[in-house]
Amino acid sequence: MAFDIEMIRKVYSNLAGRVDAARKVVGRPLTLTEKILYSHLWDGDATEAYKRGASYVDFAPDRVAMQDATAQMALLQFMQAGRPQVAVPSTVHCDHLIQAKVGAVQDLETAANTNKEVYDFLSSVCNKYGLGFWKPGAGIIHQVVLENYAFPGGMMIGTDSHTPNAGGLGMIAIGVGGADACDVMAGFAWELKFPKLIGVKLTGKMSGWTAPKDVILKVAGVLTVKGGTGCIVEYFGEGTRSMSATGKATICNMGAEIGATTSIFGYDEKAEAYLRGTGRADIADLANEVGSYLTGDEEVYANPEQYFDQVIEINLSELEPHVNGPFTPDLAWPISKFGQAVKEHNWPAKLEVGLIGSCTNSSYEDITRAASVAQQAVDKHLTAKSEYTVTPGSELVRYTVERDGYLDTFQKIGGVVLANACGPCIGQWARHTDDPTRKNSIITSFNRNFAKRNDGNPNTHSFVASPEIVTALSIAGDLTFNPLTDTLTNERGEQVKLDEPTGLEMPEKGYAVEDAGYQAPAEDGSGVQVIVDPQSSRLQLLAPFPAWEGTDLHGLRLLIKAKGKCTTDHISMAGPWLKFRGHLDNISNNMLIGAVNYFNDNTDNVKNQLTGEYGPVPATQRAYKAAGVGTVVVGDENYGEGSSREHAAMEPRHLGVRVILVKSFARIHETNLKKQGMLAITFADPNDYTKIQEDDIIDIEGLTSFVPGSQLKVVLHHADGSSDSFAVNHTYNEQQIEWFKAGAALNIIKMKQQA
Repeated sequence: MAFDIEMIRKVYSNLAGRVDAARKVVGRPLTLTEKILYSHLWDGDATEAYKRGASYVDFAPDRVAMQDATAQMALLQFMQAGRPQVAVPSTVHCDHLIQAKVGAVQDLETAANTNKEVYDFLSSVCNKYGLGFWKPGAGIIHQVVLENYAFPGGMMIGTDSHTPNAGGLGMIAIGVGGADACDVMAGFAWELKFPKLIGVKLTGKMSGWTAPKDVILKVAGVLTVKGGTGCIVEYFGEGTRSMSATGKATICNMGAEIGATTSIFGYDEKAEAYLRGTGRADIADLANEVGSYLTGDEEVYANPEQYFDQVIEINLSELEPHVNGPFTPDLAWPISKFGQAVKEHNWPAKLEVGLIGSCTNSSYEDITRAASVAQQAVDKHLTAKSEYTVTPGSELVRYTVERDGYLDTFQKIGGVVLANACGPCIGQWARHTDDPTRKNSIITSFNRNFAKRNDGNPNTHSFVASPEIVTALSIAGDLTFNPLTDTLTNERGEQVKLDEPTGLEMPEKGYAVEDAGYQAPAEDGSGVQVIVDPQSSRLQLLAPFPAWEGTDLHGLRLLIKAKGKCTTDHISMAGPWLKFRGHLDNISNNMLIGAVNYFNDNTDNVKNQLTGEYGPVPATQRAYKAAGVGTVVVGDENYGEGSSREHAAMEPRHLGVRVILVKSFARIHETNLKKQGMLAITFADPNDYTKIQEDDIIDIEGLTSFVPGSQLKVVLHHADGSSDSFAVNHTYNEQQIEWFKAGAALNIIKMKQQA
């Protein structure tokens, strides 16, 4: 039987009535996205039609999911909320802190020892407050959620940007920061600006080398990394019905790379089969009873241009395999053009490492299709020219594919099986290289490929493709190889061609596992003690952020004017810094060290206006804080793109940054800044970015009359005695302005609990 079946039963019992009420209020047929959103309104049945991209709406998510790196800060915040137990079903998954170095067994053992303090903390907090705990080695959060918790028509928030993975089973699943998770676990409504809707119509049917991954690689090329911002992407059409539930999850997972709020597919026979195959026939039976409410209305899909803000159509029968990159996930290349692009751009053609798996592509189907390519290498006397690693998504998948012989197939071509964890996907990879300064190429079936993302090396050109393509190129050791048309020379000197991959959506003998890695919480957690050592370098209890002083902000200094792409990886790097995710002061030593300084094109090198000296960003900011001087960070377009990492918002707040002023924000990061009491504003005229000078003293005016929809004013006092002023925009609503005034959203939660 499924987890939390009574909660799911309640969702389905309310679904028809709430959707019917929404349809009546809106006055037209509804998309699937709208059905789920309107059926999860905090106040129950809809009484008004919300304006897309404008209306702030309170929702009641069904559950919360957190990974170990983000859960630390989320639960440290929750511990301040004053509740004896979480208000909705919630889980923690230990997947981010395991470094890939040697192989699964040894790496897991090392992680258990290295991270014992953190794992013990998370386990005890879960035990005390009623959360499910998935131990190290159980698997990557999104794969485990898909196998155990995702259900059609539900709503979930998760403290990881790839939470939308659950959209493959028809769930609205949205990545958020820990403060949002804290709100929901504390029993409060969760606020979201009602999203715009992008419809992607899939026609035809995939075949040959083409995989579901190629759909999202194509969409990323169309929409770019910010084209989905503020939008939910809904996939529909005949092409969806032949695609596995896990394939759909892959597409939804990587929707985070286009900035989408989330992505979703409707409930169909493939979703039903996956639910039954993963031991959740009870959910499938319930879903079948309300099936018409778990997909968009027929009129919507017949005339999508009338109901979506944008429509994209992709013919799966014509879709080529794609390879995206380097350095950004939206640089999309059909395989027929990729080899030439490698040559024209002088990217290193020699492929040093191929990596498959991760939360994006580690299903049974993914593994079996990649293994079919690997088996051909064995049968056709080919040896893999590149290093090759496999990261299973969960212990359920790992155990099953090992039982069925597929892990052995990978090992025959030299593949190394890593732990069921994020590993190289998030920079938790001790890569073997003889020269880190050499330009080099790797290819992965992961989702994100920003510079330094996988191995911390700015010289690594990282490309993204399906597991099948990654495997084929790893066998060739050459990025210019096209497995659809080209041949390889085998050990016997013969020219051989790889056949199209084959695979199974689910195991013929069913899934199997000895220990899935789940720990249920104590029935009564009141006696459980959560201990944080005051001397710990990894865990630190939080102190409340101070409230706004009630005045405009004067005399601020410029900390950094960031140039170009500035993702959450630039603002708060992962990799070795993951160990400090539960210690705000220590992790703040990585604040903005990856951002490029506009004035000298260097990273982690800014001018301290108080001394005139240049130094690291965090140290410079600490000097300003010690002197009681507030600062401003200036950024470019789509600032905060990437991970849901709220540390990227908490670190500036902790160190005394007062304002983040940019051309535009990525959705999650803007919300995270607001939650922490930061002032997040945008240039009304993006060209005003050029007016910011290195030695500026900056005033922010209009805060004493701070209201929704109003502009604020920035005044720049230049070193030569001249000044500039210009208007800036914000998206704060009344509640978010209260967060700012109180110093953080959590401060308001504490006040309400104490009232």
